[in-house]
Amino acid sequence: MRRVLLLLPLLTLAACGSEEPRQESQDEGQSVVARTSEGDLPGWLTPTDGTDPARWLAGREAGRPLPDDAPEVAAMRASLKTARTGFVEDPRMMANRTVQLGQMLAEIGKPEPYRSLIDGLNRIAAPRGRHKSLYGEMVQHYYNARAQGADHDDALARLASRATP
Repeated sequence: MRRVLLLLPLLTLAACGSEEPRQESQDEGQSVVARTSEGDLPGWLTPTDGTDPARWLAGREAGRPLPDDAPEVAAMRASLKTARTGFVEDPRMMANRTVQLGQMLAEIGKPEPYRSLIDGLNRIAAPRGRHKSLYGEMVQHYYNARAQGADHDDALARLASRATP
């Protein structure tokens, strides 16, 4: 009987203890879900970020996360893949620079769709063949032309005349 009395408090504590960790596990699981939720898009893609640049960029433009199979994501993926042949930078860096350019253009009242920017700049870089261009440098020249009053097509034309190999 004495053993039963000694075990009773331990069983009670064990029962209480088992409920609490389960609750913590549920809370932890919810925390993890909240931290990895695709409800928020990060401001920038870091070098170690595993996020698909096309999906992130399309989501940033849409103002909300998009599913991987969304047409906008597929189109952005195609644009970045094509641009990769004309530029030194990787898709992550091009995506970051495109968002940066988009923000700068919006600040001066001249917003442009991201794909229009990527595709337009790539039309200038692609003819250079194995002599790849620097996306960041081209973005800066494009922005300067726009800030000086050029529209999208005129800014691209200015860049094309400068980029002729």
